[in-house]
Amino acid sequence: METGGRSPLLESGWRYVEKRELDEFRADDWAILAAQKPAYMAEQLADQAVRFLSASAGDPTFGYRINNYRHCLQSATRALADGRPEDYVVTALLHDIGFVACNATHGAFAAQLMAPHVGDDLVWMLAHHQYFQAIHYHGHPEADRHARDKWRGHPHFAMTAEFVAKYDQCAIDPDYREAPLETFMPMVRRVFARPPRKLPLPD
Repeated sequence: METGGRSPLLESGWRYVEKRELDEFRADDWAILAAQKPAYMAEQLADQAVRFLSASAGDPTFGYRINNYRHCLQSATRALADGRPEDYVVTALLHDIGFVACNATHGAFAAQLMAPHVGDDLVWMLAHHQYFQAIHYHGHPEADRHARDKWRGHPHFAMTAEFVAKYDQCAIDPDYREAPLETFMPMVRRVFARPPRKLPLPD
């Protein structure tokens, strides 16, 4: 079996850490990474996040008249047309980024992706939107249409209900002209270029 060899560095003047295990790293090794990581993240973070979404552009659907990629574009286009702030529009674009890969927890998936870059209100909205959507599932044999009532009274309840009603449950229209992904890329880059918030350790 052949080895894959080294992956290329982003910049020609950068250095590899030559150690083969993290246990072997010492202060000078971490210094190399610390010097190169900010520029790497500034250039790569937004592109890699959107690449995960754009990889699904040609995917089939299991019954909706548009696929998840177009759904996300529609959601963001509707938010943009309503004059929502950039971080809201980017949140709308990426709200279902994990819909297929981790369907049962796709809200939490998107929330974790966006948490360092947007406010707590948008993070909460992402984490809970899939449960709020059930209110729109008329006649669904298994859905708890009132699942969202568990959070009634929460400061972000109304915001999340509005997002689902105006930008999520209706963003499945094959005749709606969604903006192309390129429209949103400058916004995504600006949002992801913000210094990341320091998040608490998980429970």
